Amino acid sequence: MMKLMLWLDSHAWSTGLHESLWAYPLIESTHVWALAFFVGFAALLDIRLLGVSFGKVPVSEFYRKLMPWTVVSFVVMVTTGFLLFYAIPVRSYQNIFFRIKIVLLIVAGLNVFVFHRGIWKRVAEWDTVRRPPKSARRAAVASLALWAGIIICGRMIAYNWFDCDRQPQPAIINWLTSCDPTVELP
Repeated sequence: MMKLMLWLDSHAWSTGLHESLWAYPLIESTHVWALAFFVGFAALLDIRLLGVSFGKVPVSEFYRKLMPWTVVSFVVMVTTGFLLFYAIPVRSYQNIFFRIKIVLLIVAGLNVFVFHRGIWKRVAEWDTVRRPPKSARRAAVASLALWAGIIICGRMIAYNWFDCDRQPQPAIINWLTSCDPTVELP
């Protein structure tokens, strides 16, 4: 995998993007704004699923109105996230917080998948109730917790506490981040 990261890092576009005075900060800012919109829309739906607020609005109507905006912000967030990764692939790949963020993103995706394949198929049964079933509420709690973790890890990526070029590191950190302290990276 490291060979792939080094190959990506060797591209002129990757270097140009990372060293750009305007492109990288604009992409990063757009990523943060898209994340804020996406998580905001998702949190609104999660709050409705928890039965905390918006209890008079049917869940399906709430979903129908939020989903187009949620999807657009998700697409922008993912696109800009890939560009940020492409700009610094080696450092990102070896960053412990990036790795945790990716795991949390996968789990969040699985949470959405299970929700839509399970409880959402029976939304007509509980669409208008103020407090949806436990499985819907559990999915909402998981979503809120996962996205909080994703945001925290995303923010922590900027810090170089565990970067491979900061040796010596504990062996567990080197193992978790695929760092080989004997190899000098570009």
